[in-house]
Amino acid sequence: MNKLWTALAGIGAGAAIMYTLDPQTGRRRRALVRDKVTSAWNKTGDALGSLSSDVSNRARGVYSETTSRVRREEVSDEVLAERVRSRTGRFASHPGSIETTVSGGRVTLRGPILEEEVDDVLRAAGGVRGVVDVNNQLEVHRDSTGVPGLQGPGKRPGVAWGFTRYNWSPTHRVLATGVGSGLAVWGLTRRRNPAAMLASLAGMAFAVRGATNRELSRIVGIGAGRNAVTIHKTMTFDAPVERVFELWDNYENFPKFMSNVKEVRDLGGGRSHWVVSGPAGTSVEWDAEITRRVPNRVLAWKSGPGSLVQHSGIVQFRPLHENRSTVDVRLSYNPVAGAMGHVVASLFGADPKTELDQDLQRMQQLVEGETVTAGATTTGTTTGGTTTRTTRRSKK
Repeated sequence: MNKLWTALAGIGAGAAIMYTLDPQTGRRRRALVRDKVTSAWNKTGDALGSLSSDVSNRARGVYSETTSRVRREEVSDEVLAERVRSRTGRFASHPGSIETTVSGGRVTLRGPILEEEVDDVLRAAGGVRGVVDVNNQLEVHRDSTGVPGLQGPGKRPGVAWGFTRYNWSPTHRVLATGVGSGLAVWGLTRRRNPAAMLASLAGMAFAVRGATNRELSRIVGIGAGRNAVTIHKTMTFDAPVERVFELWDNYENFPKFMSNVKEVRDLGGGRSHWVVSGPAGTSVEWDAEITRRVPNRVLAWKSGPGSLVQHSGIVQFRPLHENRSTVDVRLSYNPVAGAMGHVVASLFGADPKTELDQDLQRMQQLVEGETVTAGATTTGTTTGGTTTRTTRRSKK
């Protein structure tokens, strides 16, 4: 067994050396690894700073909450009324229709309200610190038909605490990642126990949720629509904005600089058919449609219903001066297995963000008058805001 592990370690070390020291792509790979390590280090520092600030703020909040309950707080009726409005507004779909008045700590509520919201609103008003009594003079309605104050779409956000929120705080993320990882390891050590295996899976999901701060639906790609993964890129072109927009607008030119795009056919009416390279030499096809087009300013699209890879994108164009412009690209897509599939693909070199960077660099050269093909390999290093590009062009 030791010999086997030694052999596997040797194979892995050899593969790593070949990957990083390859004479053709090794330089770019080393630059990417260095950039990723630097980015991870900076993100770790930012995360630790956010965690420290979050813990400190929570400690001060607990202290203030405790002392305020011990000491009786005297507040004016105006301040108390604002507190009640803020609290009840989370439980009423049309809070602007509720009139709140306070006299001597006694709250009076008037105005139209839906029947299903009455109990929650009264409970919220009575739970505000400093409220002595709640006088219910609300006009209760079963539905909004014929009631002007209850018209229009309503929303009851309620109160989300801790792990029920969409975005978790740094403290909750650390707790979730730590507890989830521990539970996953504990379950894996008891493989013959079905309950332990279920606990391990739950721990893995909890840990991934805390580490990524994304809903599980976006992580696994179920019910996430087009927004499992979002990629954002801004680039400057030494060309007028009209020329840059013209190239983006004519998407049949995309195979010239996008390495994975095989073909784009114009179907008319703002619709197009795309054929791109998939895993293991396969091809992936879908239909897309333009959702917004403002010449020299905005171009947006989305995939059609039933597409294997749901995605959408928007490109915003901004002129800097006569022969210089900026392009802001934002892409959202849902790969197979959601964000987890994106992470796995990145580990094997099929990183959409890196590929987008290279495609945009080739597009930049095309816009600025250089001749380049989609088969060219572009490497780049950025120092102090200056990008140096080295391009090897494929033979035609």
